[in-house]
Amino acid sequence: MSKKVTEPKIRASRGTLLLALLIGLAGGIMTAVLLATLPSGAPATGDATGKALIGGHFSLVDGAGKRVTEKDFAGKPLLVYFGFTNCPDVCPAGLQVIAAALDRLGDKAKDMGTIFITVDPERDTPELVGKYAASFQSSIIGLSGSPEEIGAVTKAYRVYAKKVPDETNPHEYSVDHSSFMYLMDRKGDYMKHFPHSVDAKDLADALAKAIDAPAGGPDT
Repeated sequence: MSKKVTEPKIRASRGTLLLALLIGLAGGIMTAVLLATLPSGAPATGDATGKALIGGHFSLVDGAGKRVTEKDFAGKPLLVYFGFTNCPDVCPAGLQVIAAALDRLGDKAKDMGTIFITVDPERDTPELVGKYAASFQSSIIGLSGSPEEIGAVTKAYRVYAKKVPDETNPHEYSVDHSSFMYLMDRKGDYMKHFPHSVDAKDLADALAKAIDAPAGGPDT
């Protein structure tokens, strides 16, 4: 009698274990998918360091034809914004906010690096994007590069960008893209991000705090 009772319990326990393993496997796959598609506004973090997986090496060209990398901003906080010169509203609005925030900083602005990286390298030459960025504020550096170089930096900053054909004109297109500003600390590590609609005063306060933070101190 005890054998008949025990065997179903053993079978039920094995079935439960198998179900749990399948659920765990499915959960692991779903987690991997979510991390791979995580939008730039919700940074993932590295298991070993706990730091957001945003930022890293880039090599692009400015309006004067000079090669620019992240090392050119070593020791300074860096504000990074992505967009393109044909952007009808979002990019100009974000650049206006950045310009107003830099104006609020006054002399402190010289201790801040600010770059605008195109997501449309096919049309935005380094000279064009350089003039475009500087038209909002002279200290904003516009950067472009080859499609491969732009692809690498958008991947590093987890930026979404996709070409969208113009249905009315097959020779034209627009670019859908995420529109966050990324604030990196003096070491090049991610600190925080802002939407393009952030208040200029709030952005200026955050930039001033990053500038005043001691070198090697904790990120805030």
